Amino acid sequence: MTGSATRLTRLLALVPYLLRRPGVSIAQAAKDFDVTEEQLVKDLELLFMCGLPGGMPDDLIDAHWEDGQIYLANAETIARPLRLGVDEALALMVGLRMLAGLQGLADRDAINRTIAKLERAAGEAAEAAKNIEVEISSRGRGEVLATCTLALTQGNRLHLRYYVPTRDEITERDVDPMRIVLDGVPYLEGWCHRAEDVRLFRLDRIQEAVVLDEPAEVPDEVQPRNLDDGLFQPSADDALVTIELEPAGHWVVEYYQCESVEELDDGERLLIGLRTPDTRWVARLVLRLGGAARIVAPVELAERVRDQARAALAQYELA
Repeated sequence: MTGSATRLTRLLALVPYLLRRPGVSIAQAAKDFDVTEEQLVKDLELLFMCGLPGGMPDDLIDAHWEDGQIYLANAETIARPLRLGVDEALALMVGLRMLAGLQGLADRDAINRTIAKLERAAGEAAEAAKNIEVEISSRGRGEVLATCTLALTQGNRLHLRYYVPTRDEITERDVDPMRIVLDGVPYLEGWCHRAEDVRLFRLDRIQEAVVLDEPAEVPDEVQPRNLDDGLFQPSADDALVTIELEPAGHWVVEYYQCESVEELDDGERLLIGLRTPDTRWVARLVLRLGGAARIVAPVELAERVRDQARAALAQYELA
């Protein structure tokens, strides 16, 4: 989904949310919609230009937030929350059934309750979902998922051969599995004896997984990650990379977790900020995007990418 489509979806959900919560604070609304307070204010400013045909003051939505609390009026025509279409409900139920079939997931009861509520509300989509079988292959690594699930069920340690893309190397490590989580693709969360810390292992990067005879012994003080703020939570110590994206590169916003997203004055380019402990993969990403992306900061990273691009072009001249 593009940035504009994402914003439209958010606005359609924002109006009924604000009408049901008169006086909600900007901070709370921004938190509930997972955007910055600055972005929420921009959304409110856009609502001023939305409403019924005619464009007269009485036709447009009226929003006030000067005191830090938000009040909305003249928006009753879109006061009802968006409803799922049959295809959306079907996709959601199939995804939830896939989740319910994985071992080691937290809150399985919540998943089952959600499925039951959807089945009661979705009608024909619920019947269609029952006729669909989901096979989880983890992008060709189905045997890895089966091995990890077995280790979780038996409570045994795993030995992994794991590909680390930022270093372009395969590592060997013993891991005490804790659970499997999904964020587009499945990840194994476990206590890594090599790092002596909790780590997430993307299943399609596990080259080999072997269940060991040793029992898994996760330290008592170790807890699974709190996923309320997302699967990956950058550290303040990570490098902040600022990238300017042309329209052809807007998909980066949907695919990677960005700390900030700003629409530039021309309405076409985006300025994004993302944090990472290793900038090498960012350099490869920008090179892959070609002219659709430009690193603004840090300067040394931008210079490194330019040098790599020049070196690649020189190879074409030699050929």
